[in-house]
Amino acid sequence: MLKRFDSETQFDQADARFTSLSRLRLPHDTLRQARRTRLFDLELMVSTRLHVAEELVAMARSGECATVQFINAHCINVAQTNPTYREVLDRADFLLPDGSGMAIAARLAGRELGENLNGTDLFPELCRCAAERGQSIFLLGGKAGIAAAAAQAMQARYPALNVAGTRHGYWSASEEDAVVAEINASGAAIVLVGLGVPTQEIWIDRIRDRLMARVVMGVGGLFDYYSGAIPRAPLALRKMGCEWAWRLAQEPRRLFVRYVIGNPRFLAAAAFHAWQARDLSGRGSLAVKHGIDRMTAALALLVLAPLFFLIGAAIRLEDGGPVFFRQTRIGVGGQPFRMWKFRSMVIDAETRLAAIRDKSERDSTCFKMKRDPRVTRIGAILRRLSLDELPQLINIVAGEMSVVGPRPALPNEVVGYQPEARARLLGKPGLTCTWQVSGRAEVPFEQQVELDVSYLRSRSLVADLALILRTVPAVLTARGAY
Repeated sequence: MLKRFDSETQFDQADARFTSLSRLRLPHDTLRQARRTRLFDLELMVSTRLHVAEELVAMARSGECATVQFINAHCINVAQTNPTYREVLDRADFLLPDGSGMAIAARLAGRELGENLNGTDLFPELCRCAAERGQSIFLLGGKAGIAAAAAQAMQARYPALNVAGTRHGYWSASEEDAVVAEINASGAAIVLVGLGVPTQEIWIDRIRDRLMARVVMGVGGLFDYYSGAIPRAPLALRKMGCEWAWRLAQEPRRLFVRYVIGNPRFLAAAAFHAWQARDLSGRGSLAVKHGIDRMTAALALLVLAPLFFLIGAAIRLEDGGPVFFRQTRIGVGGQPFRMWKFRSMVIDAETRLAAIRDKSERDSTCFKMKRDPRVTRIGAILRRLSLDELPQLINIVAGEMSVVGPRPALPNEVVGYQPEARARLLGKPGLTCTWQVSGRAEVPFEQQVELDVSYLRSRSLVADLALILRTVPAVLTARGAY
């Protein structure tokens, strides 16, 4: 039976009560009962930034305590070598997936991860919810004035936000008690700690029982962005999952090891974890391999951009011709594609080939000549160091090639293949391969075929890694490079 409202006032009161009730979350929707996914043996939240912000503020308001930490690629790398930090993560109440690296790891492992819950995007939502529900916050970390500036920026955006206090992140061991006392005296319900990984997590874990705040969260360098000390990456770059590249450009000296060395290390860990999580074989392992290939190539293109510029300038200065050379090659399954290289020969090299074809120092399957008169001076250097092959990273990003695989053949070479040689087309062509690290052009074609087919039959991530490591000395010695 519907209730009859005798006045507009009664209706408005009932509507207000309904609105209030609609904002409440049922018990199954709380963070402690929300879905989680397991990556790297860590339980990560599967949720949205809005949901997490609302629930954390609700917990603070109800007096429920929670310790929250973020997990990104750098955190995984640190956890592999820092057992104390790893134990701290296991004791945290909530672990939030942060960054494109975790999304890649989840896809490789076949796990659902939900929204990117990075702290930089979560912070404004948390402040908005705290302002709406009357919960105060304390910002701890950064250089002098940084936390205060970040707090002012959030108060300008949400005037009702109650900032109980701010403090920089530098103190001595003897001052720790005073720092804890200052936070407790502020009465803050939510404390955000920005001391960097793993310092902030270990510190929070050690003094958590002494903090009266209900919700405590480690947020890294978040305050730097909202204080204006460091500009954040453009939105388009963030959507591409390349905010790390922007950060590297902003602070190259501080972040070089973290990203240039750390990202490949994380991708290797993600691949190994995916292998274990999926018990991969066959097509599954190829999907992981190709995913790693494309991410590794994209990273290499960013890191090697200055080298690309220098090589391009040298090629242009020598004869004024184009920097790049594109040539049709045959890929997996016999599909043609256009392969990129730095131009190492004269501009009309193709037309000059007929005049010297009978001087080939290899069998009839493919042309090779140690002192090819078509090679330029810069080209000879590039070939000796295999630098002319670097633009094939573009083909790898495009999914046409792999880091490891049979070298891509020319169409006229494939036409002359014997049946056993056609097995080379069963896998994506690669930037390096078994015979490339075993003497390159000095290896007879028949042996190249044997090595390529053997690789394709027994390929694995471990084998790929071994070949990549062998490629470095092979390039430096330049054996068979011409």
